[in-house]
Amino acid sequence: MTEENRNEEQSKTPENADFGVLSDFSFPKKEKLTNKTVFEKLFSEGKTLKVFPVKLIYLNTSFPDAVPVKVAVVAPKKKFKKAVERNRIKRLLREAYRLNKPLIFNNIEGNYAFIFLYLGKKDPDFKQVEIAMKTLLKAFVNKEFHEKID
Repeated sequence: MTEENRNEEQSKTPENADFGVLSDFSFPKKEKLTNKTVFEKLFSEGKTLKVFPVKLIYLNTSFPDAVPVKVAVVAPKKKFKKAVERNRIKRLLREAYRLNKPLIFNNIEGNYAFIFLYLGKKDPDFKQVEIAMKTLLKAFVNKEFHEKID
């Protein structure tokens, strides 16, 4: 193996790989909302936006790890009795958020906690959830931007 081939092999390892734009679409553990007190605060003091079949509850907060947005997703047990159905809905919500989170990460200042609630009565398809998610995230940015100006 020549020196050039060895350098090429080393540059293909995950530590040295340049993922570029794809790294912006990750949803790491530090961005997941797990703090129970923040969760309760969101439900009591949070502001809401609604685009059927998804509802966004958000609150401006501060986190010790300086993450701009922490997210939780919820599928109601009352409407979806089987865990398989709830898990699928939560998976769709997380995926729609993950693919569209550059809409907010590039346009906000401060730290926010989000909860995405699924309001529909039927099992959703991804297209429907993604359209609602895009609309919600754009509405959130517009609302917060206008509140800062006023």
